[in-house]
Amino acid sequence: MDAKTGDISGCPFSPDGGVRALLGRTNKDWWPDALDLHILTQGGTTPDPMGEDYDYCEAFNLLDYNALKEDLKALMTDSQEWWPADYGHYGPFFIRMAWHAAGTYRTGDGRGGASSGQQRFAPLNSWPDNGNLDKARRLLWPIKQKYGKHISWADLFVLTGNVAIESMGGPVFGFGGGRKDVFEPETDVYWGSEELWVDQGVDTRIIPDEGKALENPLAAIQMGLIYVNPEGPGGNPHDAEGMARDMRETFARMAMNDEETVALTAGGHAFGKCHGAAPVDTLSGAPESEAMQHMGFGWATDADQIDKGHITTSGIEGPWTPNPTQWGNDYFRLLFKYEYELTESPAGAKQWTPIDPEEADMAPDARDPSKKVPTIMTTADMALKRDPEYRKISERFRDDQAALDDAFARAWFKLTHRDMGPKVRYLGPEVPSEDLIWQDPIPAGKEASDSTVSDFKAKVLDSGLSVSQLVKAAWASASTYRKSDHRGGANGAHIRFDELKNWAVNDSEELSQVLDKLDSLRDDLSMADAIVLAGAAAVEKAAKDGGFDIEVPVSTGRGDAKREDFDAESWEPLEPFADGFRNFLKTKASVKTEDLLVDRSHLLGLSIPEMTVLVGGMRVLGANSGNSKHGIFTDRPGVLSNDFFTNLLDMNTFWEVVDESGDEEFVGRNRKDKSERWTATRTDLVFGSNSQLRSVAEIYGENGNEEKFVKDFVAAWTKVMEADRFDLKYAKYHS
Repeated sequence: MDAKTGDISGCPFSPDGGVRALLGRTNKDWWPDALDLHILTQGGTTPDPMGEDYDYCEAFNLLDYNALKEDLKALMTDSQEWWPADYGHYGPFFIRMAWHAAGTYRTGDGRGGASSGQQRFAPLNSWPDNGNLDKARRLLWPIKQKYGKHISWADLFVLTGNVAIESMGGPVFGFGGGRKDVFEPETDVYWGSEELWVDQGVDTRIIPDEGKALENPLAAIQMGLIYVNPEGPGGNPHDAEGMARDMRETFARMAMNDEETVALTAGGHAFGKCHGAAPVDTLSGAPESEAMQHMGFGWATDADQIDKGHITTSGIEGPWTPNPTQWGNDYFRLLFKYEYELTESPAGAKQWTPIDPEEADMAPDARDPSKKVPTIMTTADMALKRDPEYRKISERFRDDQAALDDAFARAWFKLTHRDMGPKVRYLGPEVPSEDLIWQDPIPAGKEASDSTVSDFKAKVLDSGLSVSQLVKAAWASASTYRKSDHRGGANGAHIRFDELKNWAVNDSEELSQVLDKLDSLRDDLSMADAIVLAGAAAVEKAAKDGGFDIEVPVSTGRGDAKREDFDAESWEPLEPFADGFRNFLKTKASVKTEDLLVDRSHLLGLSIPEMTVLVGGMRVLGANSGNSKHGIFTDRPGVLSNDFFTNLLDMNTFWEVVDESGDEEFVGRNRKDKSERWTATRTDLVFGSNSQLRSVAEIYGENGNEEKFVKDFVAAWTKVMEADRFDLKYAKYHS
């Protein structure tokens, strides 16, 4: 929620203050001396050495999965001299690696998460919260080298975390493979505008007394953290209320409720220890800034110190339980058994230690089992005891081991798979059979015959519904898709549900009339197919009216989601704050409206030409939200023509700002008599003012390219309509 406006739009760009679209600090800002390879990827050149034709899913299906798991299990206790395992077991280390790979996911824009192996690259590989995970990834290299193309780093991170839990007796719900690696940093993810990391004194992102809220789409509380500051809000261990508030807010933004938050915190902290055995100033820099001879390692200490376990990552020092490599309920048992006092680690971090612990409740030293050390709790751990709601859940888990087992296994599975999208994208022998509501389950549909499709289209065009209405309904349904976490889209026809239908962008009264009419005409078609087919019929008619006989391809077989499988709350972040394709802006933002168009296009998986041709086509089809006239640069609305581009680029028109709009709206006037010709928004005029977009717009405005415009529009339209058909795209991998 925006602290000043109270708005909950789910939009990644809060109106009051903040996100600068795709303009957060870049890797070059953080590490100006880092090698810049961007010049080698210009012009669409891929950095992927496997090439565009490589089919990772097919390769994964040929993986010797059981052999890989056995090798991972053996690795857990194969302590390496160059980075010895705490307690002789790497399991806790690998759980943290997997958690931090997946834990960057946020619901606001669906970005982050484990799906592309981004932890290998800056900035994530050098975040303070990811300290020493560079060593975890290197420990995995021999296994990655052995299984090669059959397992991506992205899948390997998550699977290794699962095997780590299993190897220590913990519960696992399942595993789905299918994540594909990328080979460069994802520069489209906004991580925040701060110029310092969490360990350099940067402010916390929530300060209620100052009206400061956590801006969307961010989820972490401070720059360089995955979740919250474990020492307390802004490092204050005495702010119990603020600690619970931060946890509740950040976990919610990562798709977790209170029970899942408690289960994950307790389950993760059942294993391993925190590291703060040496002052931070004794460490070297992060991997991205280190000297070449360190070969990509950071946060180094000398070999003698490493051998002694004098390692610092979070700065907090000590294990949570007396059995750090064994699953159980010691975490809750100790949390409630003892009173805790505030202490300080050797690295100077604030932590909590039990008062007068019994020797049986102390833990072995990570390097010397003959020594005993006290357990610890972080301020975040203490919140599970201090906060009334968290405490109720914690006490229940303390008293019911089976409940904790099940809750942790499910929450861990959700954490590591939330960004994968529909269940059909999961591969491998350990995919759970149970359908989970956060997977947005959709019943299988039925493919329609050519005659059924033809008859339905004819009825639609004879129904009295306009091209504009049909196009808007189809777009409203399909354009909910986002490639970041593969949620949304036309499959399931979720647009039927009031929570989506009533989004401000959707002109709900008009949309309801369209959906009701299509429902009455569809016979055996699913509503999902009917909406898309109706849109296709409208586009075909609009093209024909413009002189081009073209078929809009539609793959039928979509299903209709059941109301009981619809998690309305989780769909809230998908509501568009701005949709440049429908010339919609909920309220003026602190970023330029055209930036919002670019961001939305990216989430739809569109290229610059696809974005350009879609905007031009949607305008002439009269698909604006609220049926506004902005950008409808044509005397024949409803006809699929390139009029938007020819009139936008017409030098006989000059443009003026509509003063009261705050440079959001414009009027185009005839140069000769100053009469008004058109009105427009920033998302219209940007295709004439921006040099790169103008170069594309000129192609579509050229004489002789009228047919190209129509064909390119249909191709881009179809891409959006079919974006979520993973049931078809992945069918061959499940046969």
